[in-house]
Amino acid sequence: MKIAEKTCIEFVDVLASKSAVPGGGGAAALVGAIGMALGSMVCNLTIGKKKYAEYEESVKEILNKAGKIEKDLLEMIDKDAECFLPLSKAYGLPKSTEEELRIKEETMEKALKVACEVPINIVRVCFEAIKLHEDLVDKGSKLAISDVGVGVQCLRAAILSGQLNVVININSIKDEEYVNKVKNEVDELVKEGVRICDEVYTKVEIALGK
Repeated sequence: MKIAEKTCIEFVDVLASKSAVPGGGGAAALVGAIGMALGSMVCNLTIGKKKYAEYEESVKEILNKAGKIEKDLLEMIDKDAECFLPLSKAYGLPKSTEEELRIKEETMEKALKVACEVPINIVRVCFEAIKLHEDLVDKGSKLAISDVGVGVQCLRAAILSGQLNVVININSIKDEEYVNKVKNEVDELVKEGVRICDEVYTKVEIALGK
């Protein structure tokens, strides 16, 4: 059974265990998917309402994009586990001789880059989802405005969590060009993503009279 197909209880149980996967990356992907799903719910509660007729097509477009993002993030739960396995095996390689040490270092370098792939994509996709919430907060049904707030906070947590999973891997990578490229992209997306999340959440608070 795929990790993403487990029940909520099963997922939390295995997450809490000593099992190497799922870990922070899988959790980040799931939280991101939940955040986007809340946005989809707001879209579905808005579409067909006369009060929001002027936003109908725009909200439908948001909903269409949201569905793909949810699917992508859910797939990343298992993809993250798959990409982590080579790294977990590399940690156990022998290093008694210079040749063994060289082989281990080369293997680790490759495995660390593979382990980075999904967290980087989590950051990218969560940023897309955050941008959709930025659009939705002004167009979605005000009866579900709190769900936009909850959704964007989930995505805020997910994008920051994705970043952490990138950092823990690139900290051990020796390829400086690769590290700088990844770090610059991820840091920029996270900084802007968090800024948007906070703006959206403030709009939600104002709408609720908090």
